Amino acid sequence: MECVITRRAQFSASHRYWLPELSATENLKRFGPTSRAPGHGHNYVLYVSMVGELDEYGMVLNLSDVKHTLKREVTDHLDFSYLNDVWPEFQQTLPTTEALAQAIWHRLAPHLPLTKIQLFEHPELWAEYQGNSMEAYLTISTHFSAAHRLAHPDLSFEDNCEIYGKCARPNGHGHNYHLEVTVKGEVDPQTGMIVDLEGLQRVINDYVVEPFDHTFLNKDIPYFSKVVPTAENIAVHIQNLLQKPIHNLGAQLHKIKLIESPNNSCEVYCTNTKSESTVSQIQHPVLAQV
Repeated sequence: MECVITRRAQFSASHRYWLPELSATENLKRFGPTSRAPGHGHNYVLYVSMVGELDEYGMVLNLSDVKHTLKREVTDHLDFSYLNDVWPEFQQTLPTTEALAQAIWHRLAPHLPLTKIQLFEHPELWAEYQGNSMEAYLTISTHFSAAHRLAHPDLSFEDNCEIYGKCARPNGHGHNYHLEVTVKGEVDPQTGMIVDLEGLQRVINDYVVEPFDHTFLNKDIPYFSKVVPTAENIAVHIQNLLQKPIHNLGAQLHKIKLIESPNNSCEVYCTNTKSESTVSQIQHPVLAQV
């Protein structure tokens, strides 16, 4: 039987986003505060996923061997290092989260049956690499607080209560929504980025966080005057709002994950990124218990 196992590791390191061919002003304009000398640091968390058949001992791999491989090939090099100088790869490419995930993959691939590398720079920013040439994924997480009421406008109060339960009560209720936006793209061989990070953060803030935060969705967001603001419908609408501006940044919107509460979340995967999407262009969202 085939099985995927994941091993966690961590390291602390610093880096700087700086291109020597650009002036200090140009670097500051392009990379913001991350261009400042001597750099800044993070506590990185690394998840290495491996795939294989279960052996007679009930293991895919001996996890002790995996641990020593990660230490020898990755963390002994990177822990308490200045990433720009630690590996030859970063003499030509900036050590962004996505470029670092890709470099770690190539260091480990000769030794482990990798299926995915996931690298967290901090809890609100992480990258994923699956060995597909220069393609990588970058996720930004953020949040907003909003109220809503689940009630279909064509149904009676009694019918809505039967479908939506307490969520149909007339005055609504609120959530602290946690939003994860995942984009996909090619890692630039010079900047190490698949998308301008500040631009991506600005798009998410301008199109979603600021308009949605501290609102009553049914009344303050026109889209939800006729559409029931379930977590699934909110995620679909966020995808439609972000798809075109993210495409304009040169990346591809891959997934929206909306966590409504510790018990409920949904994910919408994008199927068309060249134009604004519609519900029919999107896979049905999956409601997951978390």
